[in-house]
Amino acid sequence: MNSVISKTMAARGASLKLANITTNKKNTALLKIASTISKNKKALLRANAEDVENAERLLAQGKLSKAFVQRLKLSEHKLRDIAEMVRSVARLEDPVGRTLYAMELDRGLELYKVSCPIGVIGAIFEARPDVLPQLSALCLKSGNAVILKGGKEAKRSNEAFFELIRSATERTGIPRGWIQLIEARREVRELLKLDEHIDLLVPRGSKEFVKYIQANTSIPVLGHTEGVCHIYVDREADLRQALNVCYDSKVQYPAVCNAVETLLVHRGIAKRFLPSLAKRYKEAGVEIKGCERTRKILRNIKKATETDWKTEYLDLVISIKIVGSVDEAIGHINTYGSKHTDAIITKNRKTALKFLTGVDSSSVMLNASTRFSDGYRYGLGAEVGIATGKIHARGPVGLDGLTTSKYYLLGEGQTVATYLGPTAKRFVHRRLSKRWSDIAHTLKEQ
Repeated sequence: MNSVISKTMAARGASLKLANITTNKKNTALLKIASTISKNKKALLRANAEDVENAERLLAQGKLSKAFVQRLKLSEHKLRDIAEMVRSVARLEDPVGRTLYAMELDRGLELYKVSCPIGVIGAIFEARPDVLPQLSALCLKSGNAVILKGGKEAKRSNEAFFELIRSATERTGIPRGWIQLIEARREVRELLKLDEHIDLLVPRGSKEFVKYIQANTSIPVLGHTEGVCHIYVDREADLRQALNVCYDSKVQYPAVCNAVETLLVHRGIAKRFLPSLAKRYKEAGVEIKGCERTRKILRNIKKATETDWKTEYLDLVISIKIVGSVDEAIGHINTYGSKHTDAIITKNRKTALKFLTGVDSSSVMLNASTRFSDGYRYGLGAEVGIATGKIHARGPVGLDGLTTSKYYLLGEGQTVATYLGPTAKRFVHRRLSKRWSDIAHTLKEQ
């Protein structure tokens, strides 16, 4: 049996046990992960430094971008954030075992719909070392086994995190084999064939990468694609507020999917707003591209092309278009956007409502930076990624996105024949206030 199949089978076996692990045991394991990361900062930074050194060599050869190398780097501050993220997942309510629906079908015949883990998650992600502990923490709390494949550029960082997490969780009683790591690219192709053993694939990377995964597997795929994010600055915007939000959305961390890539500015305020914004952007090293009307206000900037409106720069580059109305802004976003995150800056509540309900994206914001679109900031503890599709999960995907449901029907010997024919007994179909956890406790005690 090859290594991919053996690892997948081990994960499948562990997932069946993990589905029934108590909340306390899962939380204990998560807190152990957090403390282990905190205690092993030096080892993690050493492993990451090797990855960064190799990546910078490739950057000098023109084979990697600055944004890529930036995402790869760890620091003591980032490690503190990662440990706190794991602790925040431990503090969240357990998504498993929640009663979603309870119905009395008839006397002595009760139906419960209950949340449960999906099973085995295959996670294939880009070279960002913080992704591995995020995914691991979310899968553990939601009762799922996980098979991880990170970008080769973060090989040593991923191995270091994996070994720490595996060791820490096994010491607290989490089933052995619940977390697996594969490293070779050929192993991904093998993984895509294992539809009988893997329940969900979560790819994180470029749009082309996600499409490749979707086209080459029959396993359900939770797609997380690019972020072509917009901000529309309305004619009734608070311009100081708009200046700060537009700056933060681009400059605070440009190498991520929720950074703004296109600004749409109402023609009524463009001459007052754009020079001030351009000054701040120039000081931060942002390259501006603009439509013809924008270039009449901001001299010596490049012309924005049709391609620019569709581009996720992930860098200090932004395209600007002057529009005549909120409707034109909505139309542009729904045409060129990636359904990720888009924002409006305005004091007019009716205009805000039109934008919020008219833009077809997973997160739509009023007077706030697009950088808020994040599982941790949304209070989800962490995120598997940002889902831009509409099936199963949308937006930042946290614990709920890693659960499904099952029905429990509790009877006393009833048969369907009783409810058919001319003398059929009628169903009661009465909502119950009972919780499945109480029923399960009662069954356990009997």
